[in-house]
Amino acid sequence: MTTVGILGGGQLARMLALSGAPLGLRFLVMDTAGDACAAQFAPMVVGDYRDETALAEFASRVDVATFDFENVPSESARWLADRIPVFPNPGALGIAQDRLAEKTLFRELGIPVPEFATVETREQLVAAIARIGAPCILKTRRLGYDGKGQFRIRQESDVDAAWDALGAQAGTVGLILEGFVAFERELSVVAVRGRDGEFRSWPLTENWHVSGVLSASLAPAGVESTLERAAVAHARKVAEALDYVGVFALELFCRNGVLLANELAPRVHNSGHWTIEGSETSQFENHLRAVLGLPLGDTRMLGHACMLNWVGEMPSPTPVLGEACGHWHDYGKQPRSGRKVGHATLRADTQSELVAALERVGHQLEREAQVQPVLERLRAPR
Repeated sequence: MTTVGILGGGQLARMLALSGAPLGLRFLVMDTAGDACAAQFAPMVVGDYRDETALAEFASRVDVATFDFENVPSESARWLADRIPVFPNPGALGIAQDRLAEKTLFRELGIPVPEFATVETREQLVAAIARIGAPCILKTRRLGYDGKGQFRIRQESDVDAAWDALGAQAGTVGLILEGFVAFERELSVVAVRGRDGEFRSWPLTENWHVSGVLSASLAPAGVESTLERAAVAHARKVAEALDYVGVFALELFCRNGVLLANELAPRVHNSGHWTIEGSETSQFENHLRAVLGLPLGDTRMLGHACMLNWVGEMPSPTPVLGEACGHWHDYGKQPRSGRKVGHATLRADTQSELVAALERVGHQLEREAQVQPVLERLRAPR
């Protein structure tokens, strides 16, 4: 029986393990926290990702390794890759960990990106703002996610506050200044590439964030076919350039009919959770198929779907489970402010059925503000 090792024991590892059970797979999770939620479904090695003793134990017990988050040290991934197959490859992981390397790759591939500049000193920050203009966003090059490690600069007088907030990290994880994008829509293309180079993608998804954390995802996004083809073409370019194996998400801004690449997530992605119920093959199963060298599954969509993220604490499951199209996912985490603790997906055969279900769930959970932007999109003329 094949054992898949997962570096990182969060909800993504948990859902990978759940999706791999029908394939007859076993799993081993490695995490720094003994109470990682994936450990409820798979045995775990507890240790620092740079601890070679812990890594050696992990490697000795698995046939192939993958990740559930992108901040695993790339040198640890390379150490493992010298001993066992690791997918995606450490080079791809390293690019995705560094916003400067990531944006540079996009530009080299001809994929439009917001203006950006590396920042190492306060003087460089001032010069970069003068060139790029305000508003803009100062970000850490590494270790940022869900809105962390960012400071929005609305005007040049915000320089001191921005440098006070992030300047100390310039010499450790590095900083990058990015032009602010006044986008009309936030989109993501979730795609998968197999060991043999086969490439597939799911329908383009529209996303809404609150305080930098994903709040809701709608699929299909309902954009023009030319825009969807462009998004998929961008994703394919990235996957082939990195010799990528597995599932990834390319996050995009749409402004004036043009797609701008925001970032690459080298793993299964929050905006693809709807694929569990809304696609012939979920992102989780296809990731496992890819890293094991198995044929990829069909990514066609089954109707219409909306994923709602639960952040901080879980609401009552009753309204969602009372819907014929409702699906509930509790990650088994302790409630904590800003923490992703679960999600729900509503999947319907028709758009009108999805609208009605969202209205009922939003009202019963008193989450009207969360579902409102999705409902406005669904009701808008196409």
